Amino acid sequence: MVRQHVDEENLKLHGDLLKEDGEQRDSLLPVAGGVTVVVTQAYGPTGASLVGISDVVFDGYPAVTIKVKAAGREGLVHLSPIHGDRRKAGFTDIEPGTRCGLFCPVSDKPLDKLGPVDDGSGADYYAIYLTQRLSKGACVMVTDVWGHYHSRIVDDNAVISHWARNHPDE
Repeated sequence: MVRQHVDEENLKLHGDLLKEDGEQRDSLLPVAGGVTVVVTQAYGPTGASLVGISDVVFDGYPAVTIKVKAAGREGLVHLSPIHGDRRKAGFTDIEPGTRCGLFCPVSDKPLDKLGPVDDGSGADYYAIYLTQRLSKGACVMVTDVWGHYHSRIVDDNAVISHWARNHPDE
């Protein structure tokens, strides 16, 4: 796995990659010595799969695809499934700071709004669900402002933190 694209300076993970019974979570895959988190399944607001619906891959992992509407245009954006990795493909020529509409590329329904980001940017969080239960307690929270890298992974209502366990001095 090539980690040169992972924004480790801003990678903040809290929680655990294993369920309470010690089993691996179905939606997340630890790699690179148990530190890197890869989203292996993701769902839109109607339960449609967003992973692997295109031929785009990042370091061998299928992309998470969403539809983005911005500045009177729209297109598919293929997101790296590697948490902290800012790489995207597809419709990416959007001016940083542009507010975007985020949609499921299968159903064309808007992603579910979760609430404001608490950093004063005015950005809002939207849900990409990690299971077909479509629970806000298990999702990737993405923001609607292009270039605002403030996503979070929430699973079992806790932000995942395998990183903190393996890097106690950081």
